[in-house]
Amino acid sequence: MNDKNNVIERLSDILKDRKESSESSSYTSMLYSEGIQKIISKIKEESNELIEAALDDVKKDDAIIHEAADLLFHVMVLLAYMGIDPSEILRELEKREGISGIEEKSKR
Repeated sequence: MNDKNNVIERLSDILKDRKESSESSSYTSMLYSEGIQKIISKIKEESNELIEAALDDVKKDDAIIHEAADLLFHVMVLLAYMGIDPSEILRELEKREGISGIEEKSKR
């Protein structure tokens, strides 16, 4: 992830910084201080909100985009908490590119 204009890389850098700080006004620092259970709880919550937005015939694409961004943010918080760089996830996705899901699962 060499492109400094990449929002994923910029966010990853911020999350790493927050992990090492104890800034009391930082939502992310608060998540880190509360630990893995809190982070996982937020991922579950955001997943449910994304599902609800997708199933709601009244809501517009903006709601789905908003909830998907919330979910992605919290997944990135988890990755940073676990010391996993998002580039590792992107490499895994690249390895799977062009391989059917059935074939990929059979290789595990």
